[in-house]
Amino acid sequence: MHQIEEISSIKIQPAFFIGDDPVKIARELIGKTLVSDINGQLTKGIIVETEAYRGVNDKACHANNGKMTKRNEVMYGEGGQAYVYLCYGIHHLFNIVTNRKDKADAVLVRALQAVEGEAYMKERFTSRRRLLLNGPGVLTKAMGITTAFSGESLMGNTVWLEEGICGFPPDEIVVSRRIGIDYAEEDAELPWRFYWKGNENVSKILAND
Repeated sequence: MHQIEEISSIKIQPAFFIGDDPVKIARELIGKTLVSDINGQLTKGIIVETEAYRGVNDKACHANNGKMTKRNEVMYGEGGQAYVYLCYGIHHLFNIVTNRKDKADAVLVRALQAVEGEAYMKERFTSRRRLLLNGPGVLTKAMGITTAFSGESLMGNTVWLEEGICGFPPDEIVVSRRIGIDYAEEDAELPWRFYWKGNENVSKILAND
């Protein structure tokens, strides 16, 4: 487990989310803190793995080149909203909408390192498994985040982001291709996944990381 010495609880402001480069934002999110306060249960986790998705010319993106459905319409809103969708009918995956309205860019949060509210996180699992938030479906379960929060403002008091680790070292960030999107053809090879080097919560899927 990576040791974390100093963490800022300052809430991230809207300007961060409306940047026009989701890849840059995905990288900068490493070391930030995802927070949920659901029914008085406060939980926090440092973001240790992300993936960027672009609304234009990205075959892996739900909203590629203007595609809009009832599920993904949240992506077309102003940056700074939660986009939570159901994967395989089981897993709730948490994304952060970025860029200006109608751009449909987003960042998937893939893994966290728990830093507060671990007892609440453990209660949300039926098994006595060790608390590892090493996947997008696991972290949302631990944080109590479901599709009911899709469209929720990240400026509110239910789900939000904080500045997190002070002075996170950029040389600790590893870049790779995204996971599980082979259907995206050449776009599957884009180096738009970022993770904290050596962190045990990062997905253990790619052999060539």
